Amino acid sequence: MGPEVADGPDAGRVSRVRVPVEARVPGGSTNAYLVRSAAGTLLVDPAARTPGLDDAVAAVEAAGNPVDAVAVTHTHTDHVGAVATYAERTGATVHAHADHVDRFRAATGCDPDATFRDGDAIGGRDVIALDTPGHAPDHVAFVVPEGGGTGDVGSASDDPGARTVLVGDLAFATGSVAVAVPDGDLSAYLESLERVRGLDAARLYPGHGPPIEDPGATCDRLVRHRLDRERRVLAAIEGGAGDVATVVDAAYDKDLTGVEALARGTVVAHVRKLVADGRVAADWGEAGSGADGPGADGLDADGLDADGLDADGQGSDGPNAGDS
Repeated sequence: MGPEVADGPDAGRVSRVRVPVEARVPGGSTNAYLVRSAAGTLLVDPAARTPGLDDAVAAVEAAGNPVDAVAVTHTHTDHVGAVATYAERTGATVHAHADHVDRFRAATGCDPDATFRDGDAIGGRDVIALDTPGHAPDHVAFVVPEGGGTGDVGSASDDPGARTVLVGDLAFATGSVAVAVPDGDLSAYLESLERVRGLDAARLYPGHGPPIEDPGATCDRLVRHRLDRERRVLAAIEGGAGDVATVVDAAYDKDLTGVEALARGTVVAHVRKLVADGRVAADWGEAGSGADGPGADGLDADGLDADGLDADGQGSDGPNAGDS
């Protein structure tokens, strides 16, 4: 699939560029974003260097808003592949979360020039970083405050006073976000959804797939999905399941071919939350820490890229995204 500029650089303040990536991700691509301001243009999540992204970067430069800052929503491999490339090409300042500099360095191969924390403005502009862990421990969203505009031509949300949020892999327009070991933390994920929901944003820009035009309803749907999966996991354990593999069989009613490890990692994340909540005995987790248990799921550092499912709700060879 070739690169596509989904929202042209002249469409408004936020431009979305679809960047094809090799990892199995929703839609086969990651959304890179260019956010313009008086301070310059912030490039978010440059997953790979592509002609489409090159053109978008060149266009904002020609318009007098060159890329002067680069940041990522999180350091999974499908979001960081060209951070160093575009930083070098544009001379932009590279920004990373102050609490996750080592992780950023390992993922991108470059040292950040500046760091930020929750609530900080990025590089002197009015784009605010918001901690939203859960899908990954270093996950952040970027809030374009009221007065920032949205950047999609012809949308009902094209209100110059609307607040929009770049949410990375916190939420998708369709399907669910995988929250799986080793990176996933379900309690943090649910809290992050509630935090973003409370912003009352006009639109959310996700890391994969189309913009989210109904932020509140989408956040509510994702919370309901996670709590439903939690109920299934708990019911399986209360019904006598003694290991993760048995819980997976009981908690999923779809074909898991090709995403078995993702399902196991998701169940482990749910079990860890249930243990922390005092709803499952801690020794169940210890008993389940063998071949099918926590830490033995064979997931790599990005949780099988932890998305593993297409934006239309189907994995390339897996179940409906709503079953992660």
